[in-house]
This record gives sequence, structure tokens and C-alpha cells, in this order.
Amino acid sequence: MTRTAPRALLALALLVPAAAGCGGGAEVGGPDTVTVTVGYQSKTINTVTVGTLLRSLGYFEEELEERGARDGVTYEVRWQDYATGAPITAQMTAGKIDIGSMGDFPLLLNAARGKQLDRPTRLVSVTGYNLRGGLNTIVTAPGSGLTSLRDLKGTKVSTSVGSAADGTLVRALQREGLDPDKDIRKLNQQPAVGASALQSGSADALSQFVAWPGLLAHQGRATALYDGAALGLPTFHGVTAREDFAEEHTAVLEDFLRAQIRATKYLREKPVAAAESVARATGLPAEVVYLYNGANGIATFGTAVRPDLVAALKQDVPVLASAGLVGDLDAESFVDAFVDDRYLRRAHGAGYDAALTAKAPAARGELWRKDGTTRSYDSPEALLSAVAADRGAVRAAYVPDATTGTPWFADKAVWVADGDALLPFLAPSAAADWIAAHPGARTLPYAQALERAAS
Repeated sequence: MTRTAPRALLALALLVPAAAGCGGGAEVGGPDTVTVTVGYQSKTINTVTVGTLLRSLGYFEEELEERGARDGVTYEVRWQDYATGAPITAQMTAGKIDIGSMGDFPLLLNAARGKQLDRPTRLVSVTGYNLRGGLNTIVTAPGSGLTSLRDLKGTKVSTSVGSAADGTLVRALQREGLDPDKDIRKLNQQPAVGASALQSGSADALSQFVAWPGLLAHQGRATALYDGAALGLPTFHGVTAREDFAEEHTAVLEDFLRAQIRATKYLREKPVAAAESVARATGLPAEVVYLYNGANGIATFGTAVRPDLVAALKQDVPVLASAGLVGDLDAESFVDAFVDDRYLRRAHGAGYDAALTAKAPAARGELWRKDGTTRSYDSPEALLSAVAADRGAVRAAYVPDATTGTPWFADKAVWVADGDALLPFLAPSAAADWIAAHPGARTLPYAQALERAAS
């Protein structure tokens, strides 16, 4: 990628909203045709069940075709792809997008903007989530010498203000006793621009959401500095719909949610095929897609609007308010008015209440072989032993962080030998903390970890 490419992409992204002027939900082509406009983020890959993957599977179109045959109406779907949630919100409040997907912080901005303009929106379902916050990561350039959050004091950090990744940056710095407004210089940039800034040296670190940190690490353009899961606060992406659209086209919205449920089931049952499909559509490496969306990926996929995710939204409101991004809002009443899972309950049917409190699967290592097969492992040593036994057959190997459970590429993890145990960590500071608490433990290169596992 050239350094000018991200700027070109940003310019294009800024032009898209102006070009997307077709009215969402408007009757196009006659009184018997209804167009539904869906705004999604192709490269924010834990929204694929309402975006990239759903679009490729054609499930929503199938649902609408069946409805149209019953109602005598022709339904058309218009998909609009964006880099972040902000332009989706702009188009929704202008009445030009009916259904949109975005992260938790942008969802709150979506709700606040809708409230302000008297064009209310509603949170109707969830796509992918991580109950500890592992979808956001702070990374630095390889060889930067930065190994902890405290090292960021006096540096330039790129993020997208108002995003969940920005929230992670603010909270993480505050926990370390740093002032996000005074101790760093925050650069408000689109993810692609921030990635370019990190590579060029105009930014010292980058705090971003799925899938940018994993992509840059996979490419050797970044190393992890901080695992968002260290915060222990849930983060997720969800689906928002305009209230007027939901009320006027309730059955259509429920068709969309049924299609999402089908796409979620497909992803769970065929994670490799889903990752390959998303990779083809987005240009992202399939290995990166699988890091987040795989069978043991960072994201857990489920449509239920879980109480713990709603509670996390309420904790997010003060963060946005302190940054001046929303007004003086009562978090409880504001979020409660925004959340509306009635449509999902009807689309989901039996079992929805159980889904509200379903446990995320335990973190396990996973090996993806070049023949397309995968295998999970209960210990890092077992996974490394399998890698060492036949390195030429390995496409990718993933291991969960020893303290947070966040999966990461095995060859990019920080490895610690503690007695006979081999422990992987996403961030060097987490490894340092472990070593400080366990006399005799030490870091070792990945190659040596493989040799120890093989022997």
C-alpha cells in the first residue's frame, strides 16, 4: 500500500454520503416497489452477519422475495458500504438509510443525533461482541521501543474520536493515571489514515477497532501494546434502525433480523468458508478475518441484546459526554429508550430469553492448516507442538492471551516460559507483569517456544 492510498480512500469515503442520495424506504419505480437501504461497514468484520457476509449469502433478498410474493410488492435492497459509523448515522438521520450497523460508541452517537433531530433510531440487535473488550487494541510500530501505556506520555496517538477504540484509549490511559487530553496528542483519523500515519512515523501509536490491529500485526507493520480486554468491559457492534421505518415496515425489519439470524448460524457452522467469503469481498487476508470471526475468534456472534451489553452502553455515555460528543444525558433513561428488541424477539422466536445470558465459549488455541482443516487445542504447548511437527502445512495458528483470553497470532504473541509452561501474551506489559509476579519466568522468542514444545 502506498502512503497516498489511505488519503485517497478517505477522500472517497467523504464523498460517498453526498452520492448516496436515494431515499431509504422510499417507493422507487412505482407504488408497488419498496427499496430498503442498508448501511454497513465491510472492513469492520464483526458486523458481517448484517453486512458483507449477509449480502453475499443473499438471505435478506430471499426473505423479501417470499414476502413480496405474498404481499404483491417488489422489494429491492440497496447496500451502502462505509468505513465508520458516522456517515451511516448522517444518512439515517437524513432519512436515506433505513438500517445500519456500527460499534457501541457510534451507536450511542446515532441515538443522540436521532434524538437531537427528532429522527429517533433504535438498537434492534447485536452482531459480534467480546465481553472483556478484546475487539479494540492499541498498537505501535515494530521496534518503536514503546512497551507500556505509560510510554505513550508525550507521544502522538491516532484513533477515531467517538469510536469504541477511542473509548478504550481514554479508559486505559485514565487507569494508568494519565490524562488523555494532556499527556498525549490525540490524532483524530480514519482507520486507514491512522495506519498510514503509524507506518510513516507521524503517529507513535494507533488505537483502533476490529480488524485494523490484527491486520497491521499480520502484515508486520505493527506490534500490540495494549489489549482492550484488560479493561474487562464489554464491547460490541449492533444494528440500529430508524424508528419511523421500523413502525412503517415492521415486517421488513423482522425479515432483516431473520436473515441476520440465518447468517449468524452460517458463520458458526462454517467459520472457514465464512472467513474466505469475507476475505474475497473485502480484500482482507482470510487469516485476519478468522482471528476475529473464527470458531475461536475474538468476537462472539449472537443477535440477542444482552443485559450486560446494555449495561456497558450506559457506562459508555459519560465517556462520550466528557469528550463533548453528546450533551448532558441521563445514561439510564437515554439507553433504555434506545434499546428495542421487540422485533428481534419475534424474529428469533423460542429460545431468545436463554440467548440473553448465554456464556461465551472458553478460549482455545486453534490451528488452521493449508488443506482447509482446523483443529482446536486446550493448551499453548499442544498447539505449538502441532505447529512444530509440520510447519509447512500451517496456514495460521492462534493462541489466547494467558490472562485475558484474547486470541492472537501465535507468531506475534509475546511468549513466556514459566517452569514447564509456555504462556502467550498479546502485549509486552502483560508478559512483564506475569514475570514480575512469578520468579524464574522469562520471555523467549517464538522460535525457541516452538523448539521447547517440540521437545
